[in-house]
Amino acid sequence: MTVSETTFTIRDLATEFDLTTRTIRFYEDRGLLTPERSGQKRIYHKGDRARLKLILRGKRLGFTLDEIQQLVTAYESPDDEIPQLEQYLKTLVAHRKTLLQQKADLERTLLDLEKAEADCRMALARKG
Repeated sequence: MTVSETTFTIRDLATEFDLTTRTIRFYEDRGLLTPERSGQKRIYHKGDRARLKLILRGKRLGFTLDEIQQLVTAYESPDDEIPQLEQYLKTLVAHRKTLLQQKADLERTLLDLEKAEADCRMALARKG
């Protein structure tokens, strides 16, 4: 149940982002989220929700949790945005390069599999 229009329970966020509460607690343990506490209850605010959204976007892009921590912290810093954007760009370029290499490796592997499959079919045709 939502605490209010500007606060959320752990269950609210888990449901909204299709996560387990354990995952959200893991992000807390890593220092990526820091909800307010009321006894045993966690109270998340709009900023926590936005931060969780950034964390999940970073995960989709293949960033490590350490990279996400740096980027989220930089994103929330009220100081000059240029260093933050430069760091973000550097991380994006590195991940793009890695993904392009993985893509090339996968394409080579698929070609090898295609050739092996064709060779196997030909051998079966000769024998059968």
